[in-house]
Amino acid sequence: MTLFYAIIALGILIFVHELGHFLVAKLFKVKVEKFSLGFGPKVYSKQIGETEYMLSAFPLGGFVKLFGEGGIIEGGNDDKTKGEISEEIVRLPENFTEEEKKRSFAHRPPLAKIAIVMAGPIFNLVFAWLAFIVLSMTGVPTLTTKIGEVPNEKPAFRAGIQKGDVIKVINGKPVTRWDEIAALISGSKGQPVSLIVKRDTKELSFNITPEARVSKNLFGEDVKGFAIGVASAGEIVTEYFGPIDAVVKGTSQTATVIELTVMSLVKLIQRVVPLDTVGGPIMIVKMAGEQAAAGASSFLAFMALLSINLGILNLLPVPVLDGGHLVFYFWELVTGRPVSQKIREYGQQIGMALLLSLMVLAFYNDIVRYFTGQ
Repeated sequence: MTLFYAIIALGILIFVHELGHFLVAKLFKVKVEKFSLGFGPKVYSKQIGETEYMLSAFPLGGFVKLFGEGGIIEGGNDDKTKGEISEEIVRLPENFTEEEKKRSFAHRPPLAKIAIVMAGPIFNLVFAWLAFIVLSMTGVPTLTTKIGEVPNEKPAFRAGIQKGDVIKVINGKPVTRWDEIAALISGSKGQPVSLIVKRDTKELSFNITPEARVSKNLFGEDVKGFAIGVASAGEIVTEYFGPIDAVVKGTSQTATVIELTVMSLVKLIQRVVPLDTVGGPIMIVKMAGEQAAAGASSFLAFMALLSINLGILNLLPVPVLDGGHLVFYFWELVTGRPVSQKIREYGQQIGMALLLSLMVLAFYNDIVRYFTGQ
């Protein structure tokens, strides 16, 4: 079942991505020759109108084949050969008829090409945004402000804060979530903060001066901040949002995950994040199974995170990815002439080598994690 859930998650996200390319291509009157979920050998196909819709053997990707994207190959019976099959010939976009040019991707202006290519990643980001909105409306697990441990010799302990106290107000601002406490205290820059806490049926006031501390962020880097020395009790409640608040919450969540994804890539390049953290298909399969077992909300949240990663990664300026194509089309927009076929071919070769290297690294890391139980 774990593999099944992974295929469902990837299938939906790949479909969303390719649907973006497909719909915007149709918007610009470009002929779509093929729409495939998966790549490799064809498992099933059906011709509907001018487009062949396909399921291919390997569900780790997909593609939309646009007419005139890289030339078309023609073949078949040729009267001059008296029924024999003629050799296939490649027809380049510059040799198209006027009628073919009206449906050719190669003959669209650069801005149209950019819009068609960007549509895939943008649809992935929009999917994540909608998923976070739905999750906000169906309920978000949230840590309350109930205090768990209060370590000795910390400012909170010296001020008289006790385990089980519930923080209600910080510097005159009501708080209901634990992340609000961390943000307000860290934002004090070491200046005294006033707290109102609920203890049993009483409300008590405290003035506490946070102490400087060094902690680790998500990327393992040392970060200086301020704290009063309290830990969450781990009490969780479900927080629900109305439609308008859900849009605000979903937008904020999407922006946060996009920022973290981009920062993760930057830190990976800077070698702050080690290469052994890169995951591949085996990790995705494992996580899909775990999140599906945790419930529909967890699985949808996992898909939203994966969709953002898919969208951002596809925008990297690497040939064979959408971002690589965008580099070519922006060049065409600025210079007024397309990138030469030879440069495109070299770029594709370099991009494929980079992509294969990354896939090998991801598979290696997955296998190591599997056998070491990490």
